[in-house]
Amino acid sequence: MATILVVDDAAFMRMMLKSILQKSGHEVVGEAENGAVAVEKYAMLKPDLVTMDITMPVMEGIEAVRLIRANHSDARIIMCSAMGQQGMIIQAIQAGAKDFIVKPFQEDRVIESVNKLLKAEGRPVP
Repeated sequence: MATILVVDDAAFMRMMLKSILQKSGHEVVGEAENGAVAVEKYAMLKPDLVTMDITMPVMEGIEAVRLIRANHSDARIIMCSAMGQQGMIIQAIQAGAKDFIVKPFQEDRVIESVNKLLKAEGRPVP
């Protein structure tokens, strides 16, 4: 079971992701509504993995990825983007994100991405 921080400015998106992750045997240890809160919570919680929205108020996801990775080079972050944000996805990967999933979320794609990152790190997958 992995510990996961879910970051999205939309509460219903966090709820949807949390449900998918918990159903697949993972533990959501925290939620954040913007990149600034995500950076703080990452430092406190040290989750195994983060799902990070790109477009958020206060601090965008790409900036949050840069800050988290600057202090925690081993951070595993999956970006969440709406359709048509391909340019932003490239920026996110360059900033240090390991994968991306597209909204609206497809349950099997979310699980596949999470499990792929955990396996790459030699972590057990539920």
